Amino acid sequence: MIPLYFNVAVSGIRQLTPFIREYLLTEVNGASMPKAQPGSHIEIHGMRAGTGPFVRHYSVLGGIGDQDDPPDTHRIAIRRGEPGRASSFIHETFDLGSRLAVSRPKNAFFLDRTAADVLLIAGGIGITPIYSMLRSLARRKRSFRLVYAARAESGHAYAEEMLKLAGDRVTLINSSAARLNLRELLAAQDKVTQVYVCGPNGMILAAYEASKDLGWDPNRVYSEVFSAARTSAEDHAFDVELRQSGKTIRVGRDTTILDALLAAGYPALYDCRRGECGLCPLKILESPGGIDHRDRYLDEEERDSGKTLCVCVSRARGNRLVLDA
Repeated sequence: MIPLYFNVAVSGIRQLTPFIREYLLTEVNGASMPKAQPGSHIEIHGMRAGTGPFVRHYSVLGGIGDQDDPPDTHRIAIRRGEPGRASSFIHETFDLGSRLAVSRPKNAFFLDRTAADVLLIAGGIGITPIYSMLRSLARRKRSFRLVYAARAESGHAYAEEMLKLAGDRVTLINSSAARLNLRELLAAQDKVTQVYVCGPNGMILAAYEASKDLGWDPNRVYSEVFSAARTSAEDHAFDVELRQSGKTIRVGRDTTILDALLAAGYPALYDCRRGECGLCPLKILESPGGIDHRDRYLDEEERDSGKTLCVCVSRARGNRLVLDA
């Protein structure tokens, strides 16, 4: 049976841009880990003193150019966020030899291997799952193009490698100087083209809106949204009271309710950790200040009722939350 989690050590670090750093994670005993398909991600499980446990999702690149990584190694890239965030903590503390636990690869961003033509769109750190798709398409000699937008000060991660592999099929855009016109881009595509987009939420929403305006079949556009990674400057620590269990648990500024519950020994149900599967919602008894819903599972009526929330991604706006648990 394949383990759910693997113990790995950081075996390589490379600075890709001023804000993006690549990490090679190698199984500590040299054992093979499940192969990651294009679009797959792994969970990194960490612990921070003062704020508690955290789980973050990072796409697995699979290799560089036409060379795959060894079966005992996963390659990820992480953009450094604002101070105090998990990504900043990783940049500051992960060194060669650092050990951590990672999940087996999971995939909710599947690449259709039979697609006649593919348009890849990436924004910023959204290049990581897109690059894994580009590698697959280029090596299988499929028809595709990539449009990659990033701010000049942030840089285009893996630009040299992608240009070497795909040449003029790669278009790099400085989004500090020019805004990507997604409607114009989609309007120029062939009627069989499938689109895969990953980047800021605004970019993804704009791609869907443009395809809708053009009368596209909605099944032609696919996206990756890391809801669990979305953070806000307004995030703060708060207490969660479990009314049935008689426990009160502190949820740190950079910790999800789910991770705090699990760390405290509460047997919460969960699967995706991304607010999509519908396994983790718990009933709300009291929520002074309201809820910041960050899931993609509950509908607007359920959110507005204030009766439930997905504990893997959503947060309390106030300082206290009471759950029927």
